[in-house]
Amino acid sequence: MSETVALRIGTLARAAGVGVETVRFYERQGLLPEPPRAPSGYRQYPGDAVGRLKFIRRAQGLGFTLREISELLDLRVDEVAACGHVEAQAREKLEQVAGKIEELRRMETALQRLVEACRARQATGECPILEELQDAGP
Repeated sequence: MSETVALRIGTLARAAGVGVETVRFYERQGLLPEPPRAPSGYRQYPGDAVGRLKFIRRAQGLGFTLREISELLDLRVDEVAACGHVEAQAREKLEQVAGKIEELRRMETALQRLVEACRARQATGECPILEELQDAGP
């Protein structure tokens, strides 16, 4: 969409595939600049706000926090910033994701062990899963 196009919040939200409250939330978080208002009081978003919202949603989908997304948005408009900085942030996020995957694998293994221990179908007073959860501690 063109920069000169003025979109109302509902039109912007639909075009970006988000809800109106999401647009307002991103505004409050400083991820989306507050737009000028028409004499009627309606917000008038520029056409490039659609792309910005889609960028935010894709970055969230990759696990970036709102703070990190704000930094990435700042880098998008910084003429002197090197792509290496963005790459470093992406590598850091990749390492975090790998750590989460490893943690999930450990959880999966522990749950499989508990489920296998429960094959006897005993009364819940003797349930190995409940006993393990009770005895595991913090």
